[in-house]
Amino acid sequence: MFSVSEIWRYPVKSMQGERLRETPITEWGLPGDRAWAVRDEVRGGIRGAKKIAELMRCRARYTADPKPGEILAAEMTFADGTQCGTDSPDANNALSTALGQRVTLWPLQPASDLDHYRRGAPDNEDLEQELREIFAVLPDETLPDISALPPEVFEFESPPGTYFDAFPLLVMTDASLRRLSELLPDSSIDVRRFRPNLLIATSPERAGFVESDWVGKRFRLGDCEIDIAALCPRCVMTTLPFDSLPKDPRIMRTLVREANHNLGVYARVVKPGAVRVGDRFEEIGC
Repeated sequence: MFSVSEIWRYPVKSMQGERLRETPITEWGLPGDRAWAVRDEVRGGIRGAKKIAELMRCRARYTADPKPGEILAAEMTFADGTQCGTDSPDANNALSTALGQRVTLWPLQPASDLDHYRRGAPDNEDLEQELREIFAVLPDETLPDISALPPEVFEFESPPGTYFDAFPLLVMTDASLRRLSELLPDSSIDVRRFRPNLLIATSPERAGFVESDWVGKRFRLGDCEIDIAALCPRCVMTTLPFDSLPKDPRIMRTLVREANHNLGVYARVVKPGAVRVGDRFEEIGC
């Protein structure tokens, strides 16, 4: 039997998030999840830690739980311990100083504001090299298969109206974390590196990347139902240092070799509802 082990919400895209005991899940995921994001004011476009690695050293939390459709201010804590609210008049200057480059902080904008979500200039004009840098792929390795991602993410940083990479939810199992720990016994395999919304507990004897077989299936958790839409191709963010976790390129080398770049699965919400830690996570017929 599977169950919900951890629930994670990330108020600011690419910053460290916060664990919850329960949450409503709507068509757009967890209320308040990735409600804020950073825009690069030099190269343009919304940017995450794939491009601004220092974001991973920052954390964000809400002092009250956002309601569905509500955007609340969040409290940011930078690597040096400095704190600033996302609604502070000094937020842009404080964040630019913390990240070492000129940025602005934005709440979600309407989906119709396409220019806001359009991708900024690449760091490398060679598209293949740009992708290799984003996905932390070496010259002798193949690029990940990203054909299952929504087509709009090739033009926009995220589906317009959201700051998600591709889909509203990212789901992982503890079995996958155990398998990665077995493959990398000298690495710090911490769930925070992989930024799921939902970590699913499996029985201790389950081994391997269990959720990779879930694509196309529907699951019930609490009062909610989700469809597993696609595998999640991993990127350089999984290797970045933050808190006590060191930089670790071995993680991507292992995922490329053992899991075809993937870890975890993306999901769509087909029936909104409340979810709590400990709720059963069970496959249902469509």
